[in-house]
Amino acid sequence: MGEADHMVSGSIRLPPAVARRSYIGISLLIALMAIVGFWPTYLGPLLVGGVESPPVIHFHFTIYSGWVALFVAQSAFASTGRLALHRKLGKIGIYYGFALVPVGILTAFVIFAGRVEAGLLEEAQLRLLAPLTDMVLFPIFFGAAVAYRRKPEIHKRFMVVATTTLLVAAVARMTFLGTPVPSTVSLLVWFLPILLGMAHDFMTRRLIHPVYVIGLVGLYLLSLRRHAVDTETWLNISAWLVTLVS
Repeated sequence: MGEADHMVSGSIRLPPAVARRSYIGISLLIALMAIVGFWPTYLGPLLVGGVESPPVIHFHFTIYSGWVALFVAQSAFASTGRLALHRKLGKIGIYYGFALVPVGILTAFVIFAGRVEAGLLEEAQLRLLAPLTDMVLFPIFFGAAVAYRRKPEIHKRFMVVATTTLLVAAVARMTFLGTPVPSTVSLLVWFLPILLGMAHDFMTRRLIHPVYVIGLVGLYLLSLRRHAVDTETWLNISAWLVTLVS
């Protein structure tokens, strides 16, 4: 028996329908993470009328929530064999996904300008880099998902990675018993959908798809931006941006 045969025989042979439905579980996990992350500071207070935010924040959250809902729906349609509906909705999803980028950038600069106006210059400069870099990485992975939309095994994994990228803001807001989650734990929580996808690949195929490896490396590199926020280069760039919104 060759090595390849051994790898296949050593894997867990789930029925195709069951294997496909694992993506429904990952998509629901992503939705749950978004709810848990935003509940204390936004969703919970919003339900009792206690949120006073600029309209752009509500608009951004609506668009963001719509994307998560679309991702869950598309995962369900693909996993249950409703491929015609999946493809039809996917045509709309392409425009929706790329529309997230200008919405995210606009929101970032509106919040940035608000902090500058309030005299919170240091906070404004330090907190602008994260949302801007989010909007650099997401379209790369989403664009790859669109490019490979006729290759389902690659497409669905790039979609998981792209949507996981957007979870960073929700995970950053998570607390445990009122205490912020340690940075190492926060990273693992953020990576969780990809890690589960990798675990599923290994259990069923004894191989981890390269898309997940690329995604994990990309998200880790993105996490290193915290070391750049107080560098002279970023402070000079953000100081120049302050002059544009002042």
